[in-house]
Amino acid sequence: MILAAVDDLLFTSKIHAAATQRGVDVVFARSPEDVFDQARALRPALAIFDLNSQRLQPLSTIAGLKADASLARIRTIGFVSHVQVALIEAARSAGVDEVMARSAFSAKLGDILANARDDWNEHTDARA
Repeated sequence: MILAAVDDLLFTSKIHAAATQRGVDVVFARSPEDVFDQARALRPALAIFDLNSQRLQPLSTIAGLKADASLARIRTIGFVSHVQVALIEAARSAGVDEVMARSAFSAKLGDILANARDDWNEHTDARA
């Protein structure tokens, strides 16, 4: 299970298509509150953030996830333009696990999703 805090239509479509192709379940959050609600309900293997989203407030949302002991272990990836150095540093300060350039995220998306699916399955099998 993957949680995507992405409201950019192009990246939403890319993530949805790659997830469908790889057989990965993805839930898209539409607000910061929805990110927390879905994270608590689903315990995703990965949360993906568009660091440029104004509506989803990624920096404060990531910081909130990492500050919550019950959610802090959720792996986070944020994507952003490689030239936005200040935003990259702010995301790292907020606690994001990995920051990727938009182009690298797009190129590696299938593998990112497949690896998260495998982590989810391993985690789910361990609980059974």
